[in-house]
Amino acid sequence: MKKIVLMIVLGATLSLTASAQSPYRTAAGLFIDVGDGWSTVGPHIKHFFSGNDALTGLLLFGNNFTSLGAEYSYNKSIVGANGLYWNLGVGPQVGFSNNHTSLAIRPSAGLEFKIPSAPLAFGFDWRPWWRVTDGSHFTPGRFGLSFKYTFN
Repeated sequence: MKKIVLMIVLGATLSLTASAQSPYRTAAGLFIDVGDGWSTVGPHIKHFFSGNDALTGLLLFGNNFTSLGAEYSYNKSIVGANGLYWNLGVGPQVGFSNNHTSLAIRPSAGLEFKIPSAPLAFGFDWRPWWRVTDGSHFTPGRFGLSFKYTFN
């Protein structure tokens, strides 16, 4: 019985510690995907389901192209830089254009800054595009800019 109580207390403590590490709980805003070839823009939402782990959903539009994406990211604060976080992520994106559908994998590596005294966050990511359908193609020169309003 003591072991079970100890495990519950330890689990609750780790859960509280993990929640305290995330810069916010949920954020929504504008995402801009730029780089080689084309640019897209649209809404996105990011939700932390634990202290370092988040899911992002994107719906982007541009030049007769629409993409719908989801991404998991691992986020970690940078010691000594209040509000600045690095992140690594990956997820699928489905693209729709001219009666054509394609599937891509989007790895990402970036920085995000949550203004400590305001409900705003900004991000910059390197987001290469790896199309895995229609003859695989890799485009390394892709980047993302995000502007978010944060909810705690």
